[in-house]
Amino acid sequence: MVRRHGGDLAAARALFPDAPEPWIDLSTGINPVPYPVGGVSAAAWERLPDGAALLSLKRSAARFYGVSDPEMIAAAPGTQAIIQALPDLFPDSRVTIFGASYGGHAQGWRGRCRSFTSCGRLDALTDGDIGIVVNPNNPDGRLVAVSALRDQARAMASEKGALIVDEAFMEVMPPQASLAPRAADCGAVVLRSFGKIFGLAGLRLGFAVTTPAHAAAITARLGDWAVSGPAIEIGCRAFADSAWLIAARERLSRDAARLDETLAHAGFVDLRGTPLFRFARHVRAGRWFTHLGSRGILVRPFGDQPDRLRFGLPGDEPGWARLTKALAEGPV
Repeated sequence: MVRRHGGDLAAARALFPDAPEPWIDLSTGINPVPYPVGGVSAAAWERLPDGAALLSLKRSAARFYGVSDPEMIAAAPGTQAIIQALPDLFPDSRVTIFGASYGGHAQGWRGRCRSFTSCGRLDALTDGDIGIVVNPNNPDGRLVAVSALRDQARAMASEKGALIVDEAFMEVMPPQASLAPRAADCGAVVLRSFGKIFGLAGLRLGFAVTTPAHAAAITARLGDWAVSGPAIEIGCRAFADSAWLIAARERLSRDAARLDETLAHAGFVDLRGTPLFRFARHVRAGRWFTHLGSRGILVRPFGDQPDRLRFGLPGDEPGWARLTKALAEGPV
């Protein structure tokens, strides 16, 4: 069984034992051309990170996310760690998520809240205590206007609730689409992923941008030394490298357009998503998943949407060539 969040090559190899190696993993939305990490100091490996180092990371993150106060930043070993911590900050809550979205939120809250439901209207989030919006949405790329999110966050905060906005894929969207610079003003908790845009998921680094009180509570829940010394050093370096980020965004945009064209030629329709992944529909999506898997190419299927597949981007020309060839051949 291939795991819902993608990236499970062990399961893919078990499912397709005769597939050629190396596998091309297109099941995640992670930048396939990662940030060049370079050297990491011996001290980052050998010593526990001190408060000054963590503050440096929070300052770098604050500048990157457009906020003035580093105390509005909580740093964590990946945003999933924050998702797991949030139920302890808002106990006995009625939680509502906007639409079909990233399953990690349901996994984090269920069994630790009064109720967890989904809704199809943004304003219906106020029926509960905690609202969750993934923006842009995973897996379909739906983007909610920042003004609507701000108004929703204020409404929920006024009722002593909170709006959680998961912006894991926001780095490839227009900067004005992010709620992060306004998070503290409207009482929202905005989650940001480091590993997706920088292609360093294994580093395990993520952030919450929120009020200083919420940020302090998240940090306390995660405990001392939650973020490693190497993650702090690499995070500060990457956040400051604006030239690399600009070039990465431009390349991802071009590659997403190239992937759309390639998928359309194979008969996929309703192409949408973000520059890091494409969400596509085909009446034979299940056969396409099997066909691609047998050729060592893993994409993401959806049990609740059997006519949909999500495709990440190949990272090099050999990967593009294998994908293009497999799509041209088609399933039997």
